[in-house]
Formats: sequence, C-alpha cells, structure tokens
Amino acid sequence: MVRKFVEAEPEKFEADKDLSEVTPVGERKPKRQFQAWLPAMLVGTGIGIAITLTGIRLTPRPTPTPTQPSQTQAPSMSVTVAPVENTRIARKLSVTGTVAARELIAVLPQTTGLQIEQILVDEGDFVKAGQVMAVLDNSVLQTQINGAKAEIESNQAVVRQRQAALAQNQASLAEAERTLERNRQLANAGAISRQEFDARATEAATAREDVQVASADINSAQANVRSSTARLQQLQTQLGQTTVRAPAAGIVAEKNIEIGNVAGNQQLFSIIRGGELELQAQVPATQLPQVQIGATAKITSDSDRRVSLQGRVREIAPLVNAQSRQAIVKIDLPNTTLLRPGVFARAAITTNTVPGIAIPAKAVVPQQDGTSTVFVLTNGDKVQARPIEVGEILKDSKVEIKQGLKAGDRVILAGAGYLKDGDRVNVASTKNIKDGDRVNVASTKNIKDG
Repeated sequence: MVRKFVEAEPEKFEADKDLSEVTPVGERKPKRQFQAWLPAMLVGTGIGIAITLTGIRLTPRPTPTPTQPSQTQAPSMSVTVAPVENTRIARKLSVTGTVAARELIAVLPQTTGLQIEQILVDEGDFVKAGQVMAVLDNSVLQTQINGAKAEIESNQAVVRQRQAALAQNQASLAEAERTLERNRQLANAGAISRQEFDARATEAATAREDVQVASADINSAQANVRSSTARLQQLQTQLGQTTVRAPAAGIVAEKNIEIGNVAGNQQLFSIIRGGELELQAQVPATQLPQVQIGATAKITSDSDRRVSLQGRVREIAPLVNAQSRQAIVKIDLPNTTLLRPGVFARAAITTNTVPGIAIPAKAVVPQQDGTSTVFVLTNGDKVQARPIEVGEILKDSKVEIKQGLKAGDRVILAGAGYLKDGDRVNVASTKNIKDGDRVNVASTKNIKDG
C-alpha cells in the first residue's frame, strides 16, 4: 500500500505541471490546486491512522503487576459500650378512673337568715384551720346585742331597788319583833291589854311577810338579769358565727355563695382535707386478684401531659358492681395542682415483677417506620445493626428489651445515632462505664461498610 502511494506521486506532480503551463504567467489558480491536493491528503491521513492502529494492536501489552491489597479502613469513631443486663421487670395493669377528694368537708353557716357580706377565699385556695372564709352581715345582731345589754342593766337596777326594799323591810321586821317582845312582857304583867298585844303581834307578822315578798322580788329581778345575760351571750355567739371559718386545713374545692345571698341551710364551701386526692379506678373483677394494697401506680392524664405522678393503692372495694362487673380501687395521690376532683386519669398499677433484660435508653435508635434498632459490638470492633422490641421504661433511664438481644451482648451508647451496619469503631475502656459517661465522638465522614 505504501508503494502505491509513492508511485502515484509523479502523476500528481505531472498534473500540477500541466495545469501551471496553461495558466498565464503570474496568474496561478490556488483554489483548483487545493482541490486537487485534498483527496490525496485525506487518503494519506487515513493510511497513517490505519498503520498506527495496526501497530498498537500488534504491540504486546505488558502483564499488569499484581496490586497490593488495600489497607483496612481505620476506625474513626470512639464509642462506649454497655452490656445487656439481667433485671427484674415490673408488670403493670392499666386502668382508668376519676380523681376525687380523699375526704371532703362541707362548710355550713352556723347562723341563718343573714346576708353574705364578704367572701375572702376562692376555689383552689389553701386554707388553714380557723381561717376566715366569709363574713355575714351582723348589723341586726349588733342591734339586738345592744338591746340585750340595756335590758340587763335595767334588770340589775330593779334588783338593786328590791334589795334596798328588802333591807328596809328587814329593818321594819326587826323593830316589830322588838316591840312585840316588850308588849309580851307588859301583857304578862298586866300592864297592857290583850288587844294591844295582839296588834303588836300582827305588825310583826306583817313585817315578816314584807321581808319574804321583798326577797322573792329580788330573786325575780335577779332571774331577769340572768335571762337577759343569757340572751346577750346567745347574740354574741351568733355574732361570732357571722364569721365563717375553715373547720380544717385543706384546699377549697367548691364555693357555692355570692355576696348578697342570704345564708340558709345550704353548703357554703367544701374543703379537701389536707388537699389529699385519690384516684377511684375501675378494675374489672377478673383482674382484681392482681391488685394488692400498697402496690405502686403511675398516674397520667390524657388531657395534661405534665401529669406523671406516683401513687399507691390504699383500698380495694369489697363489692363488685353488678352491672359493670368492676370494683373501685382507691389510689392515694401526692399533693399536686395539676389534678382536681372530677377529672379523668389513668393508672398503671404494678402487679408483679418478672425476670428480663434491659439496656440504657440512649442506646436505642428509633427508626422512621416506628421500629427500634441498637448497634451491637461484634468481632472486636465492628458494629451490627440489630432490630429490637422495646418493653417497659425502667428507672435509671433504662428500658426493657423483649426481643433482639440477650444478656451479655454489648451495645453502643454514645454515637449510636451516627453509625451504620458494619462500621468499625474504637471502643473506649468499658471499665466502670456507667450511664451518662461522656465520650469523644470523631467525625464519621468516609466510614464505609466493613
């Protein structure tokens, strides 16, 4: 092929020569000359490319040198681990009920027929024993008291008058008796007539009667004084009763009066003694044997997420409702402002404890589908993502594990949320590791599976 290309060149040159001869001197035609060279140049270029490709194809390729195995990716995260521990799991019975006062005290008026003048407390207030809660209008009683006092003074004046009359009658009696005695001696001596003696005797008897009457009048006047005094005391007692006081310390649960109301026999207030509340939970009869007096119960409320209280079973009703087949279990509640009598609440009553396993709650990684995962340390420094089933939430920030782990497994604590299955990690010393320890977590960038 090369020879043909060389041999064709003289012909090309001859053609160019002939072309130049027919062209006048000084007037060459470059365009036609370029068009004549173009086919030959393209053919030559193609031949060169073909030769080059053939050479490349025929040149032996060197045998590749075996590459050295890549070095293992070094761990780039420092983590702590915790063992899966055996523990005792408290099983709970979930029930519902109504919050009620453990002891509700009714506050009634001690005197009736008077208007409410002042109200000094409101519902929800804490009151001490004897604290004034309301005041009734006492103007009528004040008038009656003033009248009773005047009556007492009048009766006492009568007593004094009658005591003076008695003293005078007693003096007259004494004089009459002395005269009678002298006349008796004279009558015996015959100095006076019998008729005159009898007249002196009548005077003495009359004087004695006057003394007796005066004494009776004094007793009557004194009785009037005592009566008016008793009346005054009664009015003063009623005056004191116009001040309504708390019969015991506690929280005001109800206020049933307004200023201007006339106090009758109706209840004015009610007080929760000591502010003590209880949950009256409804427990099915079939589950009643599981409940024991003294068992702990966690109290929550659907309407208030802040409610998370620890109660204790105080009483189990001896009777089961014939219609609902349920019994009332009373659970004492701690003092709180989050619950009021009449609200609905839930209780998880501890029924018994069973063996189980638990891990720190921060080792659990929630998934988008609602499941949970933990990373278990395997093969020294590799982690394995393992799905688990979480059970009860325990104290000390731990959770029960129902499925997915066994006692002795080691789970990742700090940094679990940044891991993926197969990552390698640096494990910090597990000696004396406890929940809440701080660790340094390195960047997880460039961590690959394996």
